[in-house]
Amino acid sequence: MPKQINLTAAFAFAVLFSILTPSVALAATPSIQHTLEVQIDPASGTLTVQDQMGLPDGESEWLLLLHAGLDPKVIAGDAELTPAGDFEHLTRYRLRQRSPGPVTLSYGGRIHHGLEHIDEGMGRARQWSLGTIEPNGVFLDGNSGWYPRIPDRLHTFQLQVRLPEGWTAVSQGAGPGAPETGLSTWSETQPQDDIYLIAAPFRLYREPAEGFEAQVYLRRPDDALARTYLDATAKYVALYSDLIGPYPFAKFALVENFWETGYGMPSFTLLGPSVIRLPFIVDTSYPHEILHNWWGNGVYIEYESGNWSEGLTNYLADHWMKERVGQGAEYRRDTLKSFADYVRDGKDYPLTEFRGRHGSASQSIGYGKGAMFFHMLRKQLGDETFNQGLRRFYTENRWRAASYADLQQAFEAVSARDLRPFFTAWTTRPGAPRLALTDVRLTRNGEAYRIAGRIEQIQSAPPFPLQVPVVIHRHASDPMTLIVECDERSTPFDITLASAPERLAVDPAFDIFRDLLPGETPVTLGNLFGADRGLILLPSAAPAPLQDAYRQLAENWRQGHPGWRLQLDHEVSELPDDLPVWLLGWENRHLGSFATEAPDFALDAAENHLRIGDNLLDGTVSPVLTRWRGNQPLAWLASNDAAALPALARKLPHYGKYSYLSFTGPEATNQLKGQWPSGDSALVHWFGVRPSGEGI
Repeated sequence: MPKQINLTAAFAFAVLFSILTPSVALAATPSIQHTLEVQIDPASGTLTVQDQMGLPDGESEWLLLLHAGLDPKVIAGDAELTPAGDFEHLTRYRLRQRSPGPVTLSYGGRIHHGLEHIDEGMGRARQWSLGTIEPNGVFLDGNSGWYPRIPDRLHTFQLQVRLPEGWTAVSQGAGPGAPETGLSTWSETQPQDDIYLIAAPFRLYREPAEGFEAQVYLRRPDDALARTYLDATAKYVALYSDLIGPYPFAKFALVENFWETGYGMPSFTLLGPSVIRLPFIVDTSYPHEILHNWWGNGVYIEYESGNWSEGLTNYLADHWMKERVGQGAEYRRDTLKSFADYVRDGKDYPLTEFRGRHGSASQSIGYGKGAMFFHMLRKQLGDETFNQGLRRFYTENRWRAASYADLQQAFEAVSARDLRPFFTAWTTRPGAPRLALTDVRLTRNGEAYRIAGRIEQIQSAPPFPLQVPVVIHRHASDPMTLIVECDERSTPFDITLASAPERLAVDPAFDIFRDLLPGETPVTLGNLFGADRGLILLPSAAPAPLQDAYRQLAENWRQGHPGWRLQLDHEVSELPDDLPVWLLGWENRHLGSFATEAPDFALDAAENHLRIGDNLLDGTVSPVLTRWRGNQPLAWLASNDAAALPALARKLPHYGKYSYLSFTGPEATNQLKGQWPSGDSALVHWFGVRPSGEGI
């Protein structure tokens, strides 16, 4: 069961993040040059290191951070090292140089931190470690304190790692040398904000590509899997090189971790053993991690003014993958819905305050709203100017920390436009506009038709600068799109047509970051997993093993979310109508109320039969359904196999955008998934009678 990180630990991690995260100073300060000779003994969890540091001239006193207990000593150079206090797992040291020149430190000891679980929302958690050396593998970064880290400084390095026979070390840059000898070597001459050291008994696959080398490190041989990733690496590096600029590193590597992760480091990604074997990852998450070598690892993030990298990477990878197969509007709608589901009162903040993902709300802001910010910018500037801005931003800011102000400067330079109002509104303000379509009128003058109306911004906050697409459908003609500049509370629009209109829709492709209106999106699991309070009802008539498994699932989801109550179904006379409700089990006594007058499915609880469209499901599968009851979201989950419920507890919170699903087997393999159809909203106006079955 996931362990929630306590507030003290969370605060300490935030402070540590602020200490170790590079800031704007990186743009102007010389880097530290490391020559590291490392020996690692995975069996004992220890390492010994000699590090010759080339320190820039002009300063004689430095603050270093190292893992506690490593007992560093100056063995070369005219300098003195003294402890300056502890912070969590790190020790601060003050290094005073009596004369210029390199300083060599020697130190060693044990680094072993177990996996922590971070709660990311109802039923969702991820694992992380401050760093570890163990028989199963090595994971070390700057937060681990395995090398002398100087806050607010970049680093270049030469790295030699001596390991047991059969082991290989991975870091950024060029390598790994000749690991078959037990010695892995890596070098990076471009300034880095961290130095990573990953090691395990890897099987290495490698292949030259255009201007770099593609590499794959697997913990067990798998030629076919390696081939898939080598080909994908070459394809996506070439694609983003053409779009943005030259790939900045000597290699890109897929590295298999020994727990489930999705980390993007400079010139490699560290993915978990299950993640890399999911068939869709190679064309979804994998290009996202490759793209981070331009955004975040090629151009660094000035965290003090907001992490722009995740939004831009999400837009150019995850969104672009959907857009190229005609699913861009659906992706943007799901993005807006996630924001509505997870960013509740008190959880919203501007993009300039986003530092990194620590839950569903922060992800919806930094990744989701961030991606929509760049989408609106692209729609405003046009594709070619937007792409020119990307290339200029990359060229001007490579190997330095950049901010939203630097993005604004680059896009203003290529567009010759003042983008300050747009950037200010969308990066420094929380919230979203809420639109209304009013006063729509159609008049005819001879053969011409004139449509007039108004677009209102009805949110309580001041108006946002918007370019609102208004799409007009005509009989036997292509749709027309009018872009309405909406910077005020109420903006009129007027258009003349040569043929009669049938339908008018405001922002039907979800090109604007805004509040969704009823009818624009179906009920999904996200409506429940994003709620701060709700009720989970257990089936009292279920067999004891099944009821116990349902209870364990519910307790798993409720952990850290005290607003959710858990009761047996017979303890509630009728379903409440003022909060989200989960019903569990075919045996649930309230299942009839859930299924009554359901428009999208037919349920026979007595026979364990369910029909969704043309799909007839029986009691051998584990179905999941949602529905609206008024504005109240309801959901139902059932299984006749208690062994499947732990997997369902783990998986379902990651299916938040779906309205219905079914799973098979104890491993809960997904068989069916989808969303209920949406209808029209108040942003759609029909001229005349709306055809039966038509919707957005």
